[in-house]
Amino acid sequence: MKYGVCQLGIVSVRADKQDQSEIVTQLLYGDTYTVLLSQKKWTKIRIDADRYEGWISNNQHFEIQKPQWEELSQQDATYATDLISYCHQDNGLLFPIPLGSNLNVQQLLSHQHEGNRCSQKQNREAILKTAYLYLNAPYLWGGKSPFGIDCSGFSQMVYRINGYSLFRDASQQAEQGQTLSFIEESQAGDLAFFDDAEGNIIHVGILLPNHKIIHAHGKVRIDGIDQTGIYNKELQNHSHKLRMIKSIV
Repeated sequence: MKYGVCQLGIVSVRADKQDQSEIVTQLLYGDTYTVLLSQKKWTKIRIDADRYEGWISNNQHFEIQKPQWEELSQQDATYATDLISYCHQDNGLLFPIPLGSNLNVQQLLSHQHEGNRCSQKQNREAILKTAYLYLNAPYLWGGKSPFGIDCSGFSQMVYRINGYSLFRDASQQAEQGQTLSFIEESQAGDLAFFDDAEGNIIHVGILLPNHKIIHAHGKVRIDGIDQTGIYNKELQNHSHKLRMIKSIV
């Protein structure tokens, strides 16, 4: 078995082994992964944090040894909490890393980080503070950074930075936590899930005070929410139908 770590700010993970293939998720700086299959130009990986699988280009793959991988896996993660911060390389050059990067890899890569960080479980207030940092980030299918993010990537990253592990997809996240019977039982920071006409979970957002929700739809935005679902004031209709609310914290 072989292992790797993301040494770049962001790396696209694709559904298939070609540049034109759909981005299914992203690696951020410091994410570790297990190699499932190696080919001439592409490597199939399983991301350790959420077990998500896909293909990365070999010129973005950075192999590490099993003892290094095990050491990183056993550490409590420390995450970058600025929208963008910088790492120094040994040669003095700087390179940027996004919000939510895992800084545990610095010693292994001989990098030094400049910026704020978080390494402990945080409360609901901190979760909301992190969520607001992503406001107006453009929607990107498979994205996990402030420069492009999807709905479940948004909820996953906000919770991750504050010490809570969520799966990658909204349908998977809906299996986690405690189900609340009514929206009145919810608190700011809880997750709201939405389904399609067939009953499939297709969307997730983070509840805010005063019957509001922050979610990625076109961009990370704030809308109203009621028992029916998300109400888009600009369109004057409900854009998503509420299925359930989950408490994670």
